[in-house]
Amino acid sequence: MQLYELAQGVFALVSPASGFGHANVGLVIDADGLTLIDTGPTPAVAREVHTEVMELTAELELPLRRLVLTSSRVPFAGGTDPLRNAFIIGSEATSDDLDHPANVDALRALLPDLAAHYHAEFRTRPVSHVIDAEVQLTPAMVAVPLPGESLPNLAIQVPAADVVFAGALASFGVTPLAFAGDPTAWLASLGRLAELGSTIVPGHGPPGGHGDLADLAEYLVAVIDARGDPAAIGSGPWDDWTDRRFDEVNCERAMRLARGDHDLPESFLRLLGFA
Repeated sequence: MQLYELAQGVFALVSPASGFGHANVGLVIDADGLTLIDTGPTPAVAREVHTEVMELTAELELPLRRLVLTSSRVPFAGGTDPLRNAFIIGSEATSDDLDHPANVDALRALLPDLAAHYHAEFRTRPVSHVIDAEVQLTPAMVAVPLPGESLPNLAIQVPAADVVFAGALASFGVTPLAFAGDPTAWLASLGRLAELGSTIVPGHGPPGGHGDLADLAEYLVAVIDARGDPAAIGSGPWDDWTDRRFDEVNCERAMRLARGDHDLPESFLRLLGFA
């Protein structure tokens, strides 16, 4: 993982691989211990992150105390199992999702380059502390529930550093996936993220700023306006993004929600090989 020091005691560990599934991890240091924001997609990545973080903070002699999950999706929560000494914070929706075993067949289809990690013994740990309202999580961090990629996600604001860990709510240079989210609500949440800080650490892609949020917002507007037709998205900042295979899923999801239909997109089920 590539380490970015964003402010004193505030770091982003950014995946060197570009593409959906290779999610970033945040690190915030408080007086009582360390907090990781998301874990990466696999136990192996989580162990690598843990080793790097412990080496980075060795002189402080602080424990890894908290894991904050911005989403229940495996790119963000797939490494929880080996990090057993930390308690896990997430939204009620994330808690509900992680109470169920992972569908490893779906994970292998969605994340083929990581498929070997999703074997029969793969598991994630459940949430131990549920957050359902904005709260001062630690002296350094504020947890802000916001809908978008799922309902809801968590963003983590570090006010003194002017940094926001957007996690699953932001994707820079990588096409987002809204198969069970709400593109319209997500669009509104991006405006809130911009109010929370100037430096935005996305779930996928390098740290950015308000311009990157604006590009993502423009994409979501194009998805909504496409009325189910991915060809209608047209050209834009997303032309060079990875994982454009999700355009069809995102457009179908937006169209279904506009009609009051909350079923999963058929295009997503086809992507997983289930339809």
